[in-house]
Amino acid sequence: MSKRYQQFINNEWVDAQSGEWFDSLDPFSGEAWAQVPLSNEQDVDCAVQAAAAAMDGPWGKMSATDRGMLIHKLGTLIDANANELAEVESMDNGKLKSEVAGQVRYTAKYFYYYGGLADKIQGAVIPIDKPKVFNYTRYEPVGVVGTITPWNSSLLLTAWKVAPALAAGNTIVAKPSEHTPVSLLVLARLFVEAGFPPGVFNVVTGFGKGCGEAIVTHPLVKVVAFTGGDEGGRKVNELAAKHLKRVTLELGGKSPNIVFDDADLARAANGVITGIFSAGGQTCMAGSRLLLQESIHDEFVERLIDITSKAKLGDPKLSDVQVGPVATKPQFDKVVSYVDIGKSEATCAFGGNVRTGPGFGAGQFVEPTIFTGVTNDMRIAQEEVFGPVLAVLKFKDEDDALRIANDIRFGLASGVWTRSLHRAMYMSERLKAGTVWVNNYRSTSFTTPFGGYKDSGLGREGGIEAVKEFLEVKSVWISTDLDMPDPFVRKY
Repeated sequence: MSKRYQQFINNEWVDAQSGEWFDSLDPFSGEAWAQVPLSNEQDVDCAVQAAAAAMDGPWGKMSATDRGMLIHKLGTLIDANANELAEVESMDNGKLKSEVAGQVRYTAKYFYYYGGLADKIQGAVIPIDKPKVFNYTRYEPVGVVGTITPWNSSLLLTAWKVAPALAAGNTIVAKPSEHTPVSLLVLARLFVEAGFPPGVFNVVTGFGKGCGEAIVTHPLVKVVAFTGGDEGGRKVNELAAKHLKRVTLELGGKSPNIVFDDADLARAANGVITGIFSAGGQTCMAGSRLLLQESIHDEFVERLIDITSKAKLGDPKLSDVQVGPVATKPQFDKVVSYVDIGKSEATCAFGGNVRTGPGFGAGQFVEPTIFTGVTNDMRIAQEEVFGPVLAVLKFKDEDDALRIANDIRFGLASGVWTRSLHRAMYMSERLKAGTVWVNNYRSTSFTTPFGGYKDSGLGREGGIEAVKEFLEVKSVWISTDLDMPDPFVRKY
C-alpha cells in the first residue's frame, strides 16, 4: 500500500484543489510507494499568496539574528532526522541509501552556515564625490522566491537555494521534481517543528506544465531558482524574462576530467571513477569526458576497467551495493539510447549492457560503461548523458587538452590531475568552467560558489555569492546641506 501525502501551504497540509493525485515510483522495484497531490495553478497561487503575506507578517518583521537562529535550528532538525529523510529520498530516486544519508547530513550544514550569515549581510557607507551628502547602501529581500529542483538530489539542491534565500529574508514556494516529490514534504514538517511562521516555506507537488510554469509566471514571485537540464533552463529563462524576473539557473554539464602523465595515477583513477560512476553518473557535475595524455592512455584505461569491473550493482538499500538503478524510466531509456550511440561511434571498452533478472528489480540498471577511441566531435563526447557512461579522449599536451576541454557548449566543472604546480595553475586559469578541481573531483561546500559558464547556467549557489542572488541593493542619499539649491541647476 502506498502512503498518501499532502502539499504544504501556509504551515498546513492540504489536498490539491483538483482533488487529483499521482504516484511516486520506487526506481528499483518500479512500483508506486507514495501518492502526492497533483498541484495546479490554483494551488501555486495559494502558496505564493501565503508566502507574500509572510513577508508582511512575523517573518518580515523578525530581526536578522532571530531569523538566523531559526535557520540554524532547522539544520539541527535535518541532522536529527537524516535517516528518515535519506530513506524517503532513496526510495524516490534510487540512489544508494548510504550516499544519500551522508548527503542529507551535509545538507544540514548549509542551514548552519546561512543561519550564521543572516545577520552579517551589511551595506556600506560610500565615500561619495558630492559635497554635503551622506550616501550608504542597504540590502533588502526580494520577496517570494520560487525554487524548482530535479530528481537526482532533491533535498541538497533545494537547500542550495532555500538556505541563502531565507538568510536574505525571503519566503519560498518550492516545487520538487514530479519523480521525487516526497522528501521536500518531509522537510516541510521540520519547518513547523523549528517554529517558522506560516507561509515562509511552502511545497507544491506537480508537473512542469501546470505547476512549474505557474511559479515562473506568477507576478508575486520575484526570483526563480532552477536546477535541471539546459533545455528546461532555457524555457524557465524565457518565461521569466517576459515578466522581468531574476533567475538563477544551474544546468547541465559535460565536464572534462584531465589526467596528465605526471599525476598519481592510482589516486587519479579513483577520482575519475568517483567523478562519473558515483550516483550512477546522475549528477550535473559528472566528469563524463576523461581526457588522458597519450603516454598513459592504455595503462590508465586498464586501471579503470579493473576497478569498475568489481563494482556491485543492485538494490540501493543494501549496504554493499555500489551502483543503483537509473532513477526514472525516461532517463533509463535515454541512457540506453546513448550507449547505443556510443557503440556506433567508438569502442565500448567495458560495460554497455542492461542488467535484468534476480537482484535487479524492475531492471532500470545500466552497467558502468567506458568508451575509448572517442573524438571530440562525437555525440558521446558532446551531449550530456546523465548516466554511468564515460567517454575517453586522448591529448598531447596542455594546450591540446585545453582545446578539447573547452570545445563544448557546457562549462560547469572540470578536473585536473597533475603533480606540477605550474601545470595546475596554467590549466585552472584557462579552463572555461565554473569549478576546477585539482587532484580531486566532485567536492562541494556551502562556503564557496558553484555554477557554470556558457550553457551550464546563470548565477551562483553556495558561499556569500548565493545570498546576493536573493537581495535588492538600495542606495540612500541624505543631504546635510540645509540651503535650498537652485531648482533649475542640476549638480552632477
